[in-house]
Amino acid sequence: MGTPASSLSLPLFQQAEHWFRRASASLLGAIPCCQGCSACCVGIFPITRLDVLELQRGLSALPALQREAIVTRARAQVTEIESAYPALQSNPTIDNWDDRIIDGLVEQFSDSPCPALSPDGACGLYAFRPITCRTMGIPNESGGMVQGACTVQTAIPIIRLSPTFRIEENQLAENEAAHLAIWCQVHSDGGDELLLPYGFLPTTDSTP
Repeated sequence: MGTPASSLSLPLFQQAEHWFRRASASLLGAIPCCQGCSACCVGIFPITRLDVLELQRGLSALPALQREAIVTRARAQVTEIESAYPALQSNPTIDNWDDRIIDGLVEQFSDSPCPALSPDGACGLYAFRPITCRTMGIPNESGGMVQGACTVQTAIPIIRLSPTFRIEENQLAENEAAHLAIWCQVHSDGGDELLLPYGFLPTTDSTP
């Protein structure tokens, strides 16, 4: 059945973190991301089954009380989301959802803090955070226009990210897609994309 996705995900996550560190350094300190800032830790967004594997790996390493607190917050969010979008009760995956519906859901729950966000603004699962979290902060570029990656980035760096980093960013996305394809070969009973709070629930544990 091929190599289990769980054995392939770790290098991918390390690659994402390595890309961010290098890309951020190339912008000469213009990125405001720093310890203590949690602006991008508020709001719901899609994650992949690979992210779920990593979050579950991190949760299993936490002390019981800390783990239970995170799971409790995640369950509360899931209950609220499913009340607004009942279709998620029978199938939590959103692979086939219309982008407009997903955008509406994300907007509706834009004030929901990540279940792993601690009261002091720190991430309780920082070493096991999703790929989106590891790469968040580098300004987006589309059609020659650059814009900030979050509300904190009110000023865009004068220095643009070099084409080499953008190529690596695309390669990272391709690698992620390849890893997900392997996961789908092993697990053919569901989609590969869910909303963030589901990643913390034991029932979404997709370990092969």
